[in-house]
Amino acid sequence: MAIEVTVPDIGDFTDIPVVTVLVSVGDTVAVEDPIVELESDKATMEVPSSAAGVVKEIKVSEGDKVSMGSVVLILEGEGAATAPAKEAAPAATAPAAAPAAAEPAAAPVTDAGFGKAHASPSVRAFARTLDVDLTKVNGTGRKGRILREDITKAFKSTAVPVAAGGASGGMGIPPIPVVDFSKFGPVEDVEMPRIKKLSGPALHRSWLNIPHVTHNDEADITDLDKYRKEMDTMAKDNGYRVTLLSFVIKASVSALKEHWEFNSSIHPDGDKLIKKDFYNIGFAADTPVGLMVPVIKDADKKGLVEISKELMSLSAAAREGKLKGPDMQGATFTISSLGGIGGTSFTPIVNAPEVAILGLTRSKMAPVWNGEEFVPRLMQPLSLSYDHRAVDGALAARFTVTLKNLLGDMRKLMW
Repeated sequence: MAIEVTVPDIGDFTDIPVVTVLVSVGDTVAVEDPIVELESDKATMEVPSSAAGVVKEIKVSEGDKVSMGSVVLILEGEGAATAPAKEAAPAATAPAAAPAAAEPAAAPVTDAGFGKAHASPSVRAFARTLDVDLTKVNGTGRKGRILREDITKAFKSTAVPVAAGGASGGMGIPPIPVVDFSKFGPVEDVEMPRIKKLSGPALHRSWLNIPHVTHNDEADITDLDKYRKEMDTMAKDNGYRVTLLSFVIKASVSALKEHWEFNSSIHPDGDKLIKKDFYNIGFAADTPVGLMVPVIKDADKKGLVEISKELMSLSAAAREGKLKGPDMQGATFTISSLGGIGGTSFTPIVNAPEVAILGLTRSKMAPVWNGEEFVPRLMQPLSLSYDHRAVDGALAARFTVTLKNLLGDMRKLMW
């Protein structure tokens, strides 16, 4: 009996490159065995087999692009067991809540051997950035696949330190000189988590392409925090928690409605803003393998209890590596909270194609003048980074004033 194994639901992703075919004709596979590996600019995912049997024919090759429903291989085997199609399991995902703006196509490579190199599209792009010839790189990955670290090693072996005013690297930016630190003391190369390898280029792209400005302010959350603690005490008995982030999400939605520019994206032609009439709030979740950004969809239609429960479930899924592609897509505004760790302010990087991101650090008790005397108040630092092409300084100040007024009077959050 012949069985077609297809690409399962992979969210909104389409035309995803096949970077590795994990099986060969004649191999025996079981249900859930990985058969191919796909890699987009957001995630690397293994496609599991939905059936068991012997591989009769492989329908894709490395470099082919597939979408949901694409036939990957043909299995044969009398009475082969089958399982319902499941979502592709993400091997690691970059912290990006919405699909990134399309990158310019890489310049064509004239060396025919480059095109035959066993490397993923992102690794090829990285090699072009460093001007590394893939035909001269030995891959250390599965089946000789060239990895990002192989490119880095090859670059270090040939790079010459660049003096000020010397030859520039990609985008006209002089590369950082390579230093042999072992001359000064013991060193060790420590492998970066895969998620950081994937998210790094996206963060670098945003930092280079967006004129960042950060506006800092403080909100008086004394009364709000008292109410939050009351809600949290009741929530514990029902198996969830209520954190300050739930209130900030609720307040942010109200502020975004009043200042729609912060909920927009710059149109590809650069002459317009795309105004969004939906409110999906991404939040940075700290995990053992790096930062992930799950998204609370339609936050404007949810109350504090529902938002709190969703925050808890998405955070748990992030820590356990169980987030799916759709869980991290479609954000219109992002919040990065360091409140449980510390700090007074920072400059969060805008998660393009969004135009703003709100950073939170630890709240503190401070003396505040009420017109007659100084009184102790619990103050929450706010760090709002924004794309200066879409938002100017005056509008950023108005947004934070709106936000601090909402947080300062919790009754306004119920309007």
